[in-house]
Amino acid sequence: MANTHKLIIITGGAGFIGSALIRFLNDQGITNILVVDDLGKSEKWKNLVGKQFSQIIHKDTLFSWLEGKDSEIGAIFHLGACSNTMETDAGYLLANNVHYSQKLMEYAVKAQIRFIYASSAATYGDGSSGFSDDSSKLLSLKPLNMYGFSKHLVDLWALQEGFLDKVVGLKYFNIFGPNEYHKGAMTSALFKMVPEIKNSGTAKLFKFTKSKGEVENFADGQQSRDFLYVKEAVKMTAAFLDSKETGLFNIGMGSSSSWNYLAKTLFAALSLEERIEYIDMPPQLIGKYQNYTCADMKKFFQAFPHYKMQPLSQGIFDYVQNYLLPEKTW
Repeated sequence: MANTHKLIIITGGAGFIGSALIRFLNDQGITNILVVDDLGKSEKWKNLVGKQFSQIIHKDTLFSWLEGKDSEIGAIFHLGACSNTMETDAGYLLANNVHYSQKLMEYAVKAQIRFIYASSAATYGDGSSGFSDDSSKLLSLKPLNMYGFSKHLVDLWALQEGFLDKVVGLKYFNIFGPNEYHKGAMTSALFKMVPEIKNSGTAKLFKFTKSKGEVENFADGQQSRDFLYVKEAVKMTAAFLDSKETGLFNIGMGSSSSWNYLAKTLFAALSLEERIEYIDMPPQLIGKYQNYTCADMKKFFQAFPHYKMQPLSQGIFDYVQNYLLPEKTW
């Protein structure tokens, strides 16, 4: 893997995807890594235990730290952001997710440093405009929440500034896996369902609730998402380190799996009998809930034609049996 002699900066490095990326890079022999994060009082510091990196700095000190170091940096993975889809403080999201990203992207482009940043499938909203990562379709997208809008604003700005042909933006779909334990309400459904199933023997799934203007109907539990295991997600992310590809790319399975399938696979991984209960959707989620997502992966596989995906069930079994049950990080 290239750039191993130069420093790799990972913002959000103690977070879910960031720490998993460090583990993946470490396994490739890359240890010259600067972790940028705000550890605060959370437990995400545990994601860094056992990993190799050069230094940790607070996200607010990054720009002063960068001064005079352009030639030392091989790449920047900008994965740090507030990822709370229920966050309603628009001013905070503008400062933390939008303006910070714009400033860092401007720096990287000017310094000609490889820049790979996290966008989100939340930018696609209810999916009525499709799930294509073609940048010419950006203006048609209508995110359902302020988090998704903050990510969308960065994509739009990068396009308007002419930066999308110099950087890479990754639209992550529903990522799950080890190292998400600190995320509280924003942990994956799998993380929440395992203790629920262990304690009650039942998986609780939302009944189908049609959003305003939505045409398609789903049976309860048949709402579906493009779920992707974090080990796969970081392998796909790291592929861009050696590549000259630029622009927006979806990071997903390219197939949609229902919540019923997810629950049934979890029961199998736990060696338990299937029991599913359907519950009403919380009022605060109605109109902001994606009933269907499926990444259009043509662009990614055109860029990486030899990339092989692992089956979703394999990721679920690995997560449950090797991380959730023994309470381990990766």
